[in-house]
Amino acid sequence: MRMVPINAVKEGTFLAQALYNDQGKILLSKGVRLTDGLLKRIKEHSFYSIYIIDEYSQGELDDIIKPQVRQKAIATIRATLNTIVDLDDDNKNKFAKKVLEKQKDQQIDDMQKLAKMIVDDIFTQNDLMINLVDIKSMDSYTFNHSVNSAILALVIGIGHGLNKNDLYDLTMGMLLHDVGKMFIPSDLLNKEGNLTQEEFAIMKDHTVRGYNYLKDNTDLSNKIRIISLQHHERVDGTGYPFGLKDPQIYSLSKIGAVAEVYDAMTSDRPQRKALPPNDAVELIMGAGGRYFNIDIVKTFVKKVNPFPVGTAVYLSNDSIGIVEAINNLYMLRPLVRIVKQEGKIVEPFLCDLIREKNIVITGICHEI
Repeated sequence: MRMVPINAVKEGTFLAQALYNDQGKILLSKGVRLTDGLLKRIKEHSFYSIYIIDEYSQGELDDIIKPQVRQKAIATIRATLNTIVDLDDDNKNKFAKKVLEKQKDQQIDDMQKLAKMIVDDIFTQNDLMINLVDIKSMDSYTFNHSVNSAILALVIGIGHGLNKNDLYDLTMGMLLHDVGKMFIPSDLLNKEGNLTQEEFAIMKDHTVRGYNYLKDNTDLSNKIRIISLQHHERVDGTGYPFGLKDPQIYSLSKIGAVAEVYDAMTSDRPQRKALPPNDAVELIMGAGGRYFNIDIVKTFVKKVNPFPVGTAVYLSNDSIGIVEAINNLYMLRPLVRIVKQEGKIVEPFLCDLIREKNIVITGICHEI
């Protein structure tokens, strides 16, 4: 299977991964043959890329967590954050707020149990690697982003050698890292185009507001809370809210920063379009030692595969190929099955980019 922008999907191809609506219910099942009507329906639900199966990519990739676990995590974070918004409503009476307070405490407890389950499950997996970009809907960005960032941070944390207690805190902290955005006006969160300096100042305040909310309204540990405060700090001191430098930033926050940025860059936002995974990986590699801790970036690069099996890629020799196998030591140079040369379909043959050192991948191809 391969991921394709919705506008490049052709009628008659098959859906390789189920699509869920913003309530976590199945919108379209895996294996459905896509018609013009179904493609229109997918667009109406704000999906901008989907996984398909066509004549060029028959294989499948398994998500690092089970789809039902991912959807449960998204539903749990959605319910929790929505309850927090309701609690912030001044029109609610004392009795309603008391009920909501109990509801919020139960939801956070459920989230902690879910985070522990995810850690325990992923911790046992061998050759752990992120091979799959989650199918995202712009309508539920905040909830998907929280879960994706948590899973990615967990994988980096395992690769970085963290113990399980730190992994529990890291995962829980990343699930809640954007809780402060619940107190930012929605029109600002969803604004298209660049923010003004005044608007960006309001947006940046979500880190402090999130930390303060967790400190004043939950029993979560300071390790978890500090991630919400520091996930936008940068090791050279150019981040926010305090402009801290590498030694001053909590170690789990440094991991969270890399995970959060990668998922944000590979997601469509009102302000900009998503980057291909390979471009996002290269940007983070280039920021190692400047914005992000270099050792964490090195672990990240080993754990995130920008060209999963089935990805169609452009090569520097004017060819198009399908990634056939991954080289775990250097994921930017996989084994590729060439299907097109100089604009013409050819009898497929293999090209090992480890051996063909003069050929490089120049981009991801969506229409062969």
